[in-house]
Amino acid sequence: MKKTIVILIVALLAAIALVLALNLRGEDAIGEAAGAQAASAETVALGGYLIRAGNCMTCHTERGGLPFAGGRAIETPFGTVFASNLTPHPTAGIGSWNADHFWRALHNGRSKDGRLLYPAFPYPNYTVVSRTDSDAMFAYLRTVAPVARASEPHRLRWPYSTQVALAVWRAMFFSPGTHEPDSSKSAQFNRGAYLVRGLGHCSACHTQRNAFGANSDMMDLSGGLIPMQNWYAPSLTSPAEAGVADWDTAHIAKLLKTGVAPRGTVLGPMAEVVLQSTQYLSASDLDAMAVYLKALPQHALQPGAQRAMSGDMARRGARLYEQHCVQCHGAQGQGVANAYPALAGNRAVNLATTANLVQVVLHGGFAPATQGNPRPFGMPPFATSLTDADIAAVISHIRSSWGNNAGAVGEFDVTQQRSNTLQ
Repeated sequence: MKKTIVILIVALLAAIALVLALNLRGEDAIGEAAGAQAASAETVALGGYLIRAGNCMTCHTERGGLPFAGGRAIETPFGTVFASNLTPHPTAGIGSWNADHFWRALHNGRSKDGRLLYPAFPYPNYTVVSRTDSDAMFAYLRTVAPVARASEPHRLRWPYSTQVALAVWRAMFFSPGTHEPDSSKSAQFNRGAYLVRGLGHCSACHTQRNAFGANSDMMDLSGGLIPMQNWYAPSLTSPAEAGVADWDTAHIAKLLKTGVAPRGTVLGPMAEVVLQSTQYLSASDLDAMAVYLKALPQHALQPGAQRAMSGDMARRGARLYEQHCVQCHGAQGQGVANAYPALAGNRAVNLATTANLVQVVLHGGFAPATQGNPRPFGMPPFATSLTDADIAAVISHIRSSWGNNAGAVGEFDVTQQRSNTLQ
């Protein structure tokens, strides 16, 4: 009995030591000097640009709040995480940090005081950001106006609220990394890879998460349902979803710059990304991202079982389409060029996952108002004017008309989406 207890204690201590070792991988010693020598104007400007590329202000600014002062609630399946104050306030923000502390947060996911950071802050992607870029970002943040707003405590359920649970998660799913250029590819391709995998953190949405909230691989990009938001980020590696291997690179760059392109329009969470981030990127960086995205290997998806549509649902859907949709989208689902998207042959219409269609019909949808498309056309919400059965019928009609060949949508699917979506 005593021998068994000793073995268990030794095994437990070994497991603890392993978790600690894995959580300290790649960490450098931190200097204690606060602040830094004055950065050049060029470095500060670069940092501001990179902050835009990382879309940092979107999460770290509460709606209606001061820039980078934190407070925005980020809902997760494990509770609510509140974005921290990134202004240079000495106590409420990161005014007492130095460039080493900031680098450790991006690269290792650890705060100045040693606390492990929750991966709602996408350091699993930011870990590949270079030290030079990290220092420039920190230099920029030191120039923003300090705000005396203390960071809100997270509201996570036990045991997710504990550092022990987070340490175990990191030991299982996080390893600090660097961007390794592919010597067989062009400099433009490698720049695009750096932006997509790192600051762009595209895999944070476009990769399926497991039961523990971890991405399988930041290079996967095979699509995933965004937790709590109930929008589906379509696969960038499937020609049937959002793969762009057969697009012109100019059109890919245009979509990222303006939110609209000849073969697509962004809505939902991606509209926010374009609005707050990618529209501000340089033409060379947008082209680089386009080259990388176009080169992603494409994989055919296995068709799943489709729900059949009853005759009553078909007639109801056709009638509702005539009443509410035909004026913009056309009798044959052809749409109106540069205004209302065609529904016939539309990849978003034919997705196996119907979450996005239900979202748009329920809550409406607008492309982002960008410099290149300042007055986008949009779609009104029908949540208050159509029942769940109505919405299921009209979507099912659209998915089975004009050459579309996708399954019907059930009333319960709409009801569930209506009740589960955060607005």
